[in-house]
Amino acid sequence: MSGFLAAGGAIVALMAATVSPQQASAAEPPPDKIVIKVATVNGSGCREGTAAIAVSPDNTAFTVTYSDYLAQVGAGALPTDFRKNCQLNLRVFVPQGFTYAIAQADYRGFASLERGASSEERAGYYFQGSSQTDRKVHSFRGPYSDNWQTSDVTDVGALVWAPCGEIRNFNINTELRVNLGSSDKKTTSFMTMDSTDGSVNTIYRLAWKECPDNPNPWP
Repeated sequence: MSGFLAAGGAIVALMAATVSPQQASAAEPPPDKIVIKVATVNGSGCREGTAAIAVSPDNTAFTVTYSDYLAQVGAGALPTDFRKNCQLNLRVFVPQGFTYAIAQADYRGFASLERGASSEERAGYYFQGSSQTDRKVHSFRGPYSDNWQTSDVTDVGALVWAPCGEIRNFNINTELRVNLGSSDKKTTSFMTMDSTDGSVNTIYRLAWKECPDNPNPWP
């Protein structure tokens, strides 16, 4: 899995294009590879060199893996550590005649919360020039010490499709928050969405539609 925060943004091996959902029909994933290129990245949860992106071989999903995405409060934590966030701006190129949408997003990590502490995982995404999807919020309360996983599923009728024949960047915003609450200040509570070995990642599952007679927007 190649790092995507290198200067200029690395291109992950795959190919794509955006197409119009008008008169589109349900489709299997395109056989040609998708290309995802990072336009910009910002946030305290994804500093340069601490995130990577890859697309599944069957074009049904892409993953984002973080290695330093941790929010914490209490002993040893800085005042700003209670909140970490990451904003990814991606250029997704799809084969001509297809459009895609995010059907499901799976987030994973680990949390250690003392009694009285709590945490939240928040996420949302949108295409450039479009309204952002509702930010989903998942809450956890201490005492808690275990892996965590959340899934945001979009109904078929509510899927937001990439516009046909237009170049629109895809934006992903995620956030972790940890609240001290009534927990002992001498203890530490934290929540991560990271992995040092690549085994824990965020998965964005793709839905596809076929758009007949769509012009190819890519040179």
